[in-house]
Parts: sequence; structure tokens; C-alpha cells
Amino acid sequence: MNPVPEPTDRPDPAEGLAAVRRAIADACARAGREPGSVSLVAASKTVPVDGLELAVAAGQSVFGENRVQEARTKWPQLRARFPELELHLIGPLQSNKARDAVALFDVIQSVDRESLAAALSRECARQGRRPRILVQVNTGAEPQKAGVSPEEADALITACRRTHDLDVLGVMCIPPVAQSPVPHYATLAKVAARNGLAVLSMGMSGDFTQAIEHGATHVRVGSAIFGARNIR
Repeated sequence: MNPVPEPTDRPDPAEGLAAVRRAIADACARAGREPGSVSLVAASKTVPVDGLELAVAAGQSVFGENRVQEARTKWPQLRARFPELELHLIGPLQSNKARDAVALFDVIQSVDRESLAAALSRECARQGRRPRILVQVNTGAEPQKAGVSPEEADALITACRRTHDLDVLGVMCIPPVAQSPVPHYATLAKVAARNGLAVLSMGMSGDFTQAIEHGATHVRVGSAIFGARNIR
């Protein structure tokens, strides 16, 4: 006998995506930018495969996962069916997970120390894969968060490029919840400009329109698309 499906009150990702895309277009208009200058990374932590399939059917092709282990359970099967999908790691990465991260992800947004850069470089050489890299900057100096300090970011970016031959595209930050994000956007933009980097990953469900108005090229949006997370 087939099991009875569990009831769900998850929203339709297609509706969330449509609303977020409208908000992105409006924010770009206010900033005098083209909507195509912003990449929407659908943050899919705890979202099951069926929810991801609905998002893909609605035209979403770029996704972000926080945990390597969770990504391993969902994405190989999805990418076998949808090879055009692009997957970003947007959560902290332990060096001992570098092998899986290089195998799974197209972009790793959370490089924050040279030991991790070295581990990723070794895996890139071993696997013959070259995921693109963002350096995570802890703009709020929050001890509980990952990220290199703004003062040490230039040295890490240089080491990633020159010593470890990584393909560094840009920088990422997660501003403190209790503060205005705008000064943190400015700090991140300065780090990027000093190092000739074009990608600014900043802004999540609560602040992505502000981030776009201050230069974000990538926004990481989860709950506004998929609803509140089912924390486990």
C-alpha cells in the first residue's frame, strides 16, 4: 500500500520567484541598472527535491546550498536531469570537505582562510575541476560568523590567486542582523574595487533590494522564494 503523503503548507516557489524577480527589476530601475546585471541565487537549504523541481520548472537555474552534506543528497540526481543548473556553496566550508565541494559546486562563495584555499587548490588539480571562488568578508567582525576581516581580505585574495591559482571572481558578505547593511555593502565594494573584482554577493531575503541599489551582482534569496525554512 502506498504511504499517505504528508500534508504540506509550503508555498509555490513559482509565486515566490515571480515576486522576487519583480522586486529585483524594481530595485534595478531605481539604481539605473539592467535587471540582467543581477544574478538571483535561490538559497535552497532544507528545500526538498520536489520543491527544487518546481523552482526549475519556473525557470530558476542558479541555486545555493549551505551544507556540503545536504547538497550531496539532493543535487547529483537533479543535475543529472538538468545539467544546465549552476550550484553555489554559500555556507561555511571545512577544509576536510574540500573534495566534495570541488566535485559538487560551480561556485564556492565562502573561502575565508588560506588553509581552505590550499585544500581547494589541491582538489582542483586532483579532480580537473575549477569552481569559481568568492572570498567571504566578515564586514561586521562578528566572532560567530565565518569570513576574513576587511583588513586581511586583500592578502587572502592575493594568496588565492597567486599562490593557489584559484579563479577568484569576487567577494561575499553577510551583514549583522541588528545593523543597517548599507555600511557593510560599502566595505565589501571597497575590497572588491581594490582587488579588481567584479562580483559582489550581498543581500538576502530581508535586504536584497537594498543590496542591489548599492551594487550587488548576486543576491542569495531563500525564504522569499521557498517560505520559512523547515529547520532540522
